Amino acid sequence: MMKKYILAALLISFVNALQADPPKPPMGKRWVMNTDFSDEFNGTSLDTEKWLDHHPSWKGRVPGLFLPSQVSVADGYLQIRGEKMDKDTVIHAYGKDLTYNIKGGAVVSKKSVFLGYYECRAKAAATTMSTTFWFSSGKGFDGPNDCDKYGLEWDIQECIGRNGDFDGSYFANGMHSNSHYWYTDCDKKRHDHRASQVKFNDKELASADFHVYGGWWHDETRASYYYDNGEPKYQKFYNKVSDKPFDQPMFMRLVCETYPFPWISLPTDEELADTTKNVVRYDWVRGYELVNADKEINQPTAPEADIHLYYEDVMFESTELQLTQGKTISIPMSYKANDKRTIQFTLKDAEGKKVMSTTFNAFAGYANKSFQLQLDKKLNIGSEYKLTAAIKPIGGDNKSVINESTLIVTFKK
Repeated sequence: MMKKYILAALLISFVNALQADPPKPPMGKRWVMNTDFSDEFNGTSLDTEKWLDHHPSWKGRVPGLFLPSQVSVADGYLQIRGEKMDKDTVIHAYGKDLTYNIKGGAVVSKKSVFLGYYECRAKAAATTMSTTFWFSSGKGFDGPNDCDKYGLEWDIQECIGRNGDFDGSYFANGMHSNSHYWYTDCDKKRHDHRASQVKFNDKELASADFHVYGGWWHDETRASYYYDNGEPKYQKFYNKVSDKPFDQPMFMRLVCETYPFPWISLPTDEELADTTKNVVRYDWVRGYELVNADKEINQPTAPEADIHLYYEDVMFESTELQLTQGKTISIPMSYKANDKRTIQFTLKDAEGKKVMSTTFNAFAGYANKSFQLQLDKKLNIGSEYKLTAAIKPIGGDNKSVINESTLIVTFKK
């Protein structure tokens, strides 16, 4: 029978909690940046290989019309400006004439995606026009009954920039996350099936400062949401029609629109003319996909390295380590790396004498894995040992260590 022992451990590590990182991945997985849904907006124009400067199938909610002229990239931000039109504009769409008198804007990804983690850092305009970060499928799919259809919408953040005397005033504070299962039944009746809204409360207006809004689309049945990288809140998608409702890829959308009146008041002419109030600013948007922790991705440069995304470090995930047959230590660990790195484990006894040392190659991203440390000698019962994990560049020596973490461990029966 295999014998297992426990090493009691004391963790010594320094972690930068201020980084805007994705949540810890599942064991055996690694987050890597998805460049099709990531942009730092540091140029002077929108990257047309990734983004449309308009919504391809929606003109905008009346009276707010989406116009490419309202979208720009400047000063390190994607900016979408809300303004009053000089005169009403009538557009024939969806089988009727629609009258618009407010300018808004939409930026939409050219590609769609299935699952993943997505976040943006944004500052809302100080008006009642929206600042939103969301996904939708863009078309209908055949439903489970052959005669029905459905579409998907996943809203990570919906907000406005000021309060007022209207029912939706609460949208000016914090974070509001929704998911819609747009269902057309066999009688051609359309339904907006929603999961319960997830809210993060904040006394500060969304237009007072930048905030980070994140959403993790786990699978076809659930999501979790993150406000300023705090603790998550979870949502189960509406599943009365299908037990796996969110089973199709969706497009990312960054939008400044008018909300339904009178639930939210329309913006005033004065605030739409005020350049200190009428602009939504997106500092960046980032997408991540899960891959196997040890999967190497062939690319000239890791996108994480381009923006120095992570505070690079190795984190021990447990203060108890499992020792099997006295020869192997199982080490649950995670690491964050901006590029391909070497991680070196070194085990020393109480006198500082090296017991053993080994290395492995770590790939760019945020990984969560278990490393099997093979010993060439038995540890002494009751003795104290120090296990150090150092992360450094490939081929680097001890002088090039980027960061290290240490566990103080004692072998017990």
